[in-house]
Amino acid sequence: MTTKMRSEIAEQPAALRATLDALLPRIDEVKTLGEQTRQLLFIARGTSDNAAVYGRYLVEAHTGRLATLAAPSIATTYRRKLDLNGVLAVALSQSGRTEEIVETLAWAKDCGARTVAITNGGPQSPLAEAADLALCTLAGEEKAVPATKTYTTQLAALAVLGLGLGADVDRGDLRRVPDEVEKLVGEPGDLAEIVEGLADKPGVVVSGRGLVFSTALELALKLKEACYLHAMGLSYADLLHGPIAVVDEDTPAILVAAGEGPTLPGTISLAERVVGAGAAAYGVGGGDGLASAANASLRGPDLPEWVAPLGLIVPGQLLTEALARRLGIDPDAPRGLNKVTQTD
Repeated sequence: MTTKMRSEIAEQPAALRATLDALLPRIDEVKTLGEQTRQLLFIARGTSDNAAVYGRYLVEAHTGRLATLAAPSIATTYRRKLDLNGVLAVALSQSGRTEEIVETLAWAKDCGARTVAITNGGPQSPLAEAADLALCTLAGEEKAVPATKTYTTQLAALAVLGLGLGADVDRGDLRRVPDEVEKLVGEPGDLAEIVEGLADKPGVVVSGRGLVFSTALELALKLKEACYLHAMGLSYADLLHGPIAVVDEDTPAILVAAGEGPTLPGTISLAERVVGAGAAAYGVGGGDGLASAANASLRGPDLPEWVAPLGLIVPGQLLTEALARRLGIDPDAPRGLNKVTQTD
């Protein structure tokens, strides 16, 4: 039986094409807002927060602007007013109905920020209506509780945001993403071997750095949500500062990397260190170098680093779905989760 999660993973190429068709023509609208601001503030929770991490690295690495992640409790719990003049506040919510995120975006506007919403909830969603500019993704209805296509289309919207803010990249790379995702859905790599390698393990460390740090965080979250693993998502820089001690024969490492870029050599070195210490290292992406250093690996997209996260998460989603079934868990409806989470 095909799960809803597996079906929705396969729908991502179409969802990405539709979203890019809708949002790429709006780059000039982003540019207009961007010209009125100098730095960015990302507002999100959960999976959307992981997408925001990608947005932060993209903006700082390729537009030269400072970008930070908001603490919504400053607005909703402490109720402090900040000076946000010159700030572009970008709120992300798949449903567009998470009250905390809507309230925080309204707070940011009241504090002087210009505002953008990224949501799959449509232009009539509360978040879209609260924003100066709404970038609505076209993932379609997502029935499985773990987010897949709503996450990748959020990343696509953030890539468009980066282009509108003047990112020094080739926008043609973005148009290649759906085809690369389609290839990964069909041929993810050593999926069965890694599923078996994780099936009897209580936990796993998932690590990446830079633009792909978002992928490590999102894969760790998915493994926690749908497989009930104690999965820790870390930058490999932080991992090496102490938590590397938890990696052993009972706690393997999943290491994520784009096929190019400044963080790839360090990821390969980390894989070699993990394997040398007697633990299992599983690669996601990273080309032949990471595949050779790891015990087994999942393929990554043939994309430059700035858009690689849009494809890198896909084999991780497939791994999560397959591992959940292997563990006897329904990945469509893991315990304790709902599609819309409201924070007190």
